[in-house]
Amino acid sequence: MSVVDAQSRPDSPDTGTLAAPAHAGFMDVVGAYVRLTKPRVIELLLITAVPAMFLAARGLPRWQDVLVVLIGGYAAAGSANVFNNVYDRDIDEQMRRTRRRPIPRHEISGPAALVFGVVLGIVALAVLGLGGNLLSGVLGLAAILFYVLVYTMLLKRRTAQNIVWGGIAGCFPPLIAWTVVTGSVGWAPLVMFLIVFFWTPPHTWALAIRYREDYANVDVPMLPVVKPAPLVADQILGYAVVTVLVTLVLWPVGGTGWLYPAVALVGGAAFLGEAIALWRRAHRGLTDAALKPMRLFHWSNSYLALIFLALAIDPLIF
Repeated sequence: MSVVDAQSRPDSPDTGTLAAPAHAGFMDVVGAYVRLTKPRVIELLLITAVPAMFLAARGLPRWQDVLVVLIGGYAAAGSANVFNNVYDRDIDEQMRRTRRRPIPRHEISGPAALVFGVVLGIVALAVLGLGGNLLSGVLGLAAILFYVLVYTMLLKRRTAQNIVWGGIAGCFPPLIAWTVVTGSVGWAPLVMFLIVFFWTPPHTWALAIRYREDYANVDVPMLPVVKPAPLVADQILGYAVVTVLVTLVLWPVGGTGWLYPAVALVGGAAFLGEAIALWRRAHRGLTDAALKPMRLFHWSNSYLALIFLALAIDPLIF
């Protein structure tokens, strides 16, 4: 249950050589292992998972189920992210955005990280499969394998469509959360899956515009690396439009009250506004930082959080 690594909030850039502290204490080591799981990425994943439980339960879900999703979801996403850190350690050392991660800083060795990833994966499957149900465990395993094998190892360094199809891994949380509550998959969680699917490219490509040179230097063919800014902006706007439309489909499919569609409309208008602004700047001939892509990136985080927060509150009101 993870999301592509480019969806994380960017690490602080640094242009110098980074080394681990000479005498790392216990809490330093713990902190390094926590950072290895990419907790900021997982925050966003859980924001799409827990609200799905409220809609599935048509109110407050059982606290035991919430714990299963929080613990099992974090462990599953953390496991996938750790494997990603291990596999990408060669390019992480060269990119300003990622060189402060624990493995490039030599705070954690590759083999130790690999063991940690396996342990997290076992914990995730045990919690989701035993605390939830077999379907939840299978979906958790599928998310981990898809992120590691399909996105990280197969797509990321080979195609500009890496984030489109690799982003599927980040769409699993609502499905998993729904199955923990209901034991089955329904149309509503499938629509939530699609919301995250269509939201991922504009969100990630905005970040990739900001760090285009980073990706180019390590030969990762993110769309902004291999295509001109106007074409990238066209695709960002197209995916943003589809994202907003799909959020509105959840209104009748999920049987929500008026709060959810109201937030989806207002938030969607703001999301589209940022996408259109970037599109206009690109078609005026601006590139890279002049496109102000981080405005869209940061707002897209807030937009997704608002949509799913409204989804959680709506069943408590209506």
